[in-house]
Amino acid sequence: MKVLKARHAGACYGVQRALDMAYAAICDGSTAYTLGPLIHNPQVVSKLEKRGVGVASSLDEVSDGIVIIRSHGVVPQVKQDAEAKGLPIIDATCPHVARAQKAASGLADEGYHVIAVGEAGHPEVEGMKAHAEVSGGTCIVVAGPEELPERIEEPVGIVVQTTQSKEALDAVVEALHARGIEPQVKNTICFATRQRQEAAAELAEQVDALVVIGGRNSSNTTRLYDICKAICPRSHHVETPDEIDPAWFEGCAVIGVTAGASTPEDQIDSVVERLESL
Repeated sequence: MKVLKARHAGACYGVQRALDMAYAAICDGSTAYTLGPLIHNPQVVSKLEKRGVGVASSLDEVSDGIVIIRSHGVVPQVKQDAEAKGLPIIDATCPHVARAQKAASGLADEGYHVIAVGEAGHPEVEGMKAHAEVSGGTCIVVAGPEELPERIEEPVGIVVQTTQSKEALDAVVEALHARGIEPQVKNTICFATRQRQEAAAELAEQVDALVVIGGRNSSNTTRLYDICKAICPRSHHVETPDEIDPAWFEGCAVIGVTAGASTPEDQIDSVVERLESL
């Protein structure tokens, strides 16, 4: 049985940067907390906690120590509140997420009514929305064209969650065009996300079965799995090698492996080793 790995898979620059910043924060024995999980990978978050990086759901749970802004970013008020409490801040917001926040704020400042294409409630999307609204602008969140409200104020500006697919963005834009609305579009999809999606689709065409590695709470990993499943029905989403069932691969000659942008290389290696041992 042959195991093939996608050309682009695993931890992106923004995730690795956040991890490096978190470990550097505690190298001298300092206490640190992330507001929510640093990245959407339960195994990595657990490892960080064992090393001294706690997880707080809000600033109310932090009385001292360093506050680490997670890779998904936060609403502007959080940083202001941390500074007001005198807490040192390390901003590990992914640069691509920060770019999306700036785009949302810029569109609002220019008088556009902002539409954010993404998952309502996701921390990155909530941050983008808050950045658009911080100076009195408006922002609605839609996952697709079916969620567009009946009445839309113009002019319209669009930003998009960095881990969304280009197809989702295009569908919303096309729906607006059908209504005679010409939106100002800021394509804030991360290039690394697109790379992983295209490489996963390419790999899914070549294999008998496929394993997607990453946190089940990771939107980009879930999207990779959906892409793979649509092409290769024998696709499976796992977080650890212990979840792998040999029965999945009966009669398979070639198995593919890909991983979300929140999945470090050591987790990929452990799954590949498990597959190669079958």
